Amino acid sequence: MKVNQLKAGAIMSYLLIGLGSIISIVYTPIMLRLLGQSEYGLYNLVSSVVSYLGLLSFGFGSAYIKYYSGYKANKDYENIAKLNGMFLSIFSVMGIVSIIAGVILVFNTENIFGSQLSVQELSTAKILMVVMVVNIAISFPAIVFNSYVTANEKFVFQRTLQIVKIITSPLLILPVLIMGYASVGMAIVTTILNFSIEFINAFYCYKKIDINFEFKKFDSALMRELFIFSSFIFMNLVVNQINWNVDRFIVGRFRGTIAVATYSLAAQLNTYYLAFSTALSGVFIPRVNAMVSSTNDNKELSLLFAKLGRLQFILLSLIITGLIFFGVGFIKLWAGNDYHESYGIALMLIVPVTLPLLQNLGIEIQRAKNMHKFRSWVYLFIAIGNVLISIPLVKLYGGIGAAAGTAIALVIGNVFVMNWYYHKKVGLDIKLFVKELIKISPALIIPSIVGVLMFLYMNLNDAKLLALGIFIYTIVFAISMWYLGINKYEKELVTVPYNRIKIKLMKTK
Repeated sequence: MKVNQLKAGAIMSYLLIGLGSIISIVYTPIMLRLLGQSEYGLYNLVSSVVSYLGLLSFGFGSAYIKYYSGYKANKDYENIAKLNGMFLSIFSVMGIVSIIAGVILVFNTENIFGSQLSVQELSTAKILMVVMVVNIAISFPAIVFNSYVTANEKFVFQRTLQIVKIITSPLLILPVLIMGYASVGMAIVTTILNFSIEFINAFYCYKKIDINFEFKKFDSALMRELFIFSSFIFMNLVVNQINWNVDRFIVGRFRGTIAVATYSLAAQLNTYYLAFSTALSGVFIPRVNAMVSSTNDNKELSLLFAKLGRLQFILLSLIITGLIFFGVGFIKLWAGNDYHESYGIALMLIVPVTLPLLQNLGIEIQRAKNMHKFRSWVYLFIAIGNVLISIPLVKLYGGIGAAAGTAIALVIGNVFVMNWYYHKKVGLDIKLFVKELIKISPALIIPSIVGVLMFLYMNLNDAKLLALGIFIYTIVFAISMWYLGINKYEKELVTVPYNRIKIKLMKTK
């Protein structure tokens, strides 16, 4: 059953991303035109500030899965109940703290955003901040239930709920925008929807997978362990917030809401790219923790690390090369000419993060081995450097300067320092990992030639020609990858399900 959950979870993860991408392609242009560039920029600017309250989780969600896996392996259900009670208490307190912190932010809106915002924009920003703070506060207690579902590998339910959310969200938001409630209406609908989803998730935990809580015996020793373990995950959260959110704040502070809108659209494309990678690695988190707890075999972990990296490389190489060749035309047709600068910003964000995304499983292996401290310190210093570099670059070049600062930080931290650490300290075979990626690389030559020719000689600003170009490129990429890139195991991931479906269809005739 667990294997089925893993396979189904991985498939549904990509279904979720694919569906989300299709909905976004249709929904985003309408939303952008209903909101306007300035309002869209304001919404993202406020969101980038409020998102820092999410740091109050201190990374305890990852710690939960580690300790839960250990207790479950020993069938220690009493300690699981204590763990649940402790985490629910902690996250409930964090929810209250986030509301207090949010009130402070609301009363200091003018000081936070500076002189680039108009009086009307500052007024709207305060309302947005209140609604978004409530959303954050609700999300904290819900972490316990989300973590419990993940730890029990109930990926089908989890992904189904996410699919429902991603379909429902635009259906509820668009009427609100059409009625003229703008960014505030969008924030309120998002908050109500999130609360509904979290309530369903909690109900499922009680009714289907028997979650239990014990509040009487608070284990102070375990609490100290959790803080020590999670403190370095917290540093990673700080770094991620800086790398992916501080740019919008800096751009807004020095260039205004329109510049934030342009940067945010590029950041949205980057978010989709990140999601395609984490969708597959995310379902292996319980498996990695179980492997480390039982055998801690570096050879087996390295093989899994390389195998997953290959699968991610096949998919991400299609996306990134497609963006390079067709991104300009797509962004102009999708979002409008006002967002043409988003192309360069998107490439600046996406290209440097590709290798780290292929190695996402390495982060979970570090955490399972309790060896994530080094990465946290490295990323913290790199993030500080990112801010110091980005501020002058934003003043000179706007959004592209902010993206350049992030790119420099990611290359130094991920490509060089972390690969040394993976190989020398964690025990992962990085040479094997690189060799496996090189084996796939020849399959990119033919598609790249086709992509360059279409970029030079096709009018990709025309919607029909752009769609035709993307279709042709995808077919060429798939054929080239099938014959020149992927191995027997990867082919079986396609052929085995196909043959099963074929046999079932033949039986029904």
